[in-house]
Amino acid sequence: MSDPLPLDGVRIVELADIVAGPSVGALLGDFGAEVIKIERPGTGDAARHMGGMLDDRSAWWTLLGRNKRSMAVNLKSEQGREAVLRLLDSADALVEAFRPGVLEHLGLAPDTLLARNRRLVIVRISGFGQSGPRSTLPGLGTLAEAYSGFASITGEADGPPMLPPVALGDESAALFATWGLLAALYWRDVRGGTGQVIDVSLYESLYSLLGPLPTLVRHLGHEPLRSGSRLSFSSPRNVYATSDGCWIALSGTAPSRAMLLLEAIGGPELVDDPRFRTTADRQRNADDLDALVAAFVGERTAEQVEQELGSRGVALSRVYTVAETLDDEHYEARGTLADAPDPALGSVTMQAPVPRMSRTPGRVRHAGPALGSGTAGVLRELGFTDDEVETGVREAAWAVSPD
Repeated sequence: MSDPLPLDGVRIVELADIVAGPSVGALLGDFGAEVIKIERPGTGDAARHMGGMLDDRSAWWTLLGRNKRSMAVNLKSEQGREAVLRLLDSADALVEAFRPGVLEHLGLAPDTLLARNRRLVIVRISGFGQSGPRSTLPGLGTLAEAYSGFASITGEADGPPMLPPVALGDESAALFATWGLLAALYWRDVRGGTGQVIDVSLYESLYSLLGPLPTLVRHLGHEPLRSGSRLSFSSPRNVYATSDGCWIALSGTAPSRAMLLLEAIGGPELVDDPRFRTTADRQRNADDLDALVAAFVGERTAEQVEQELGSRGVALSRVYTVAETLDDEHYEARGTLADAPDPALGSVTMQAPVPRMSRTPGRVRHAGPALGSGTAGVLRELGFTDDEVETGVREAAWAVSPD
């Protein structure tokens, strides 16, 4: 546990609530960055109170707050702003997720920060970006999922548009923001560059996941329709019910895998069927192919499908519930789950860091800390005396709590 991590020595200041911004800090913290999270005194990050409670602790907070130091600061007080400015003078990066204009209103505009610390990388995450007519709208993942076109292509063909059941817009933006921040640090430290501002929007992050759909619509007028679990460019690809009430997800996107499937369910005659010879043929006749696969799977148990098709190299997986993943032998062998020390619960189970690195693997050193538990320590590191720390507490510039 004492081995160095790849981001040891990198200091990140986080000014963000809920999911997108805090996910960036959590990802960087997994690999050794010192992440100092600035929170509102009294209430802290709203994720501390978000649904899914473990006793009086939010499961969201234990995950998003992992590996971080919590500093409870009142940004509306002069002393509080001074503490944050001093902290940013020593930081490598700021991750903020206010609505555009709020950072400037607080006296923490990027130009001001870069004038003090030309090496600072400023990551700005918002729903619709820092510019454009929608920039001041609420930056919620739900709105980005709708506006990006993602929801319009999600759901069953005869059903309404569907929003994802997870924070997909936020988590997608967090991934783009994280690699953008690392690219900026590389340019600064290896290429001799300076700090800069990175503008990440939730809607553009999701829009980038649509693949060639915007290109096809622009040039061919092919507006994609909702198709459930099917793909618009390949068949078969769907989920199929087994005789014992399970579901099997199956993909024939790779032509070689499609041929294996056809032979397994219908022999050489089906392989040579002109409806299914090429990818284009299979897509044109997707209804026919889906019906054949559904009939084959529906007459068998999940175990029989796995044996008969899986043994032939057909690309498939039983659809697992989250509960089933917790006891699965592959998850166990890979260490996909980690038990993180928690100040209130003792330990809490969460996903282990991704990706896997052979020499410097990430690790979860602790779950989300108590609100303000790092305030006093950080202030003293910044040169504040004990008297100044106590004065700030009395004047509500910041809040201090024990670890």
